[in-house]
Amino acid sequence: MPQPLKPPALHPGDAIRILSLASPVQADLLQKGCDELTNLGYKTRVDRASVLAKESFFAGSATDRAAALEEALREPDSRAVFCTRGGYGSNYLVESFRAPASPKILLGSSDITSLQILLWQRFRWVTFYGPMVASNFCHGPGAAHGYDRASFLRALTETKAGYSLDLQGESLSPDDLEGVLLGGCLTLVEASLGTPWELDTEGAILVLEDRGMKPYQVDRALMHLEQAGKFRGVTGIILGDFPECDPPADGETVRDVAIRLLKPLGVPIVWGAPIGHTQRAALTIPLGVRARLLTDGSARLDILEPACAS
Repeated sequence: MPQPLKPPALHPGDAIRILSLASPVQADLLQKGCDELTNLGYKTRVDRASVLAKESFFAGSATDRAAALEEALREPDSRAVFCTRGGYGSNYLVESFRAPASPKILLGSSDITSLQILLWQRFRWVTFYGPMVASNFCHGPGAAHGYDRASFLRALTETKAGYSLDLQGESLSPDDLEGVLLGGCLTLVEASLGTPWELDTEGAILVLEDRGMKPYQVDRALMHLEQAGKFRGVTGIILGDFPECDPPADGETVRDVAIRLLKPLGVPIVWGAPIGHTQRAALTIPLGVRARLLTDGSARLDILEPACAS
């Protein structure tokens, strides 16, 4: 794969621009999340009128959200853009998006997958799939629905070397292979099919997670990816814990579906990592960097290069 463009690392005292790029956000959760970032030693930049805007399903109009994102990525006095939450609406921002020449940290998950795929496919930006301000940081480090502090800090501050990450999941297919970390929310990865920014998964360790889907709906989405050739050449798969995806009585679980459809690929597979939509403390996964997935006796991800530049 082409060389990724890595953003400058985050340092204590740096300013973080907070944006709502998808659905509306609650003011109290926003404030709690910003307070936690302040506790971590960062300054938050929040235009409350913009961040708390509401229009239909969205946190303001697509024009306003796109303009806020482009301005935030170019402003010189912030080092990163953190998303408040997912929901729905990031897909409205991608068609006319103009990225600056130099990358900046973008942290988010869920619906933000659409932007992360675009930034990788069009511009080769490394981005970060992880906790959001009013979804995770608001609950605190290590807490239920909160965030994993160690993986967050390592991903966004390390500039010298790679590191290992305990995926806190179950190995479904023992092996170890290398690839480039890509993916995100299953529904949004699937939604990229047929677009000019369709995710190229050749040589990827593919991250897939979601919530609130019935097992047959996960089956359908995975079959769509399979039939579209998106598992051809994949070197590993990391699956989330798919909360609120309970089966009917005596029916197949999402884990059962994953074993049936994905194990025949013959690549290392991890089930149940706390990523994206999770009821545990969410890990931060850098997207666009080389990694090795180890599933023989453990469920570990060795990040083989720093995700940030010095």
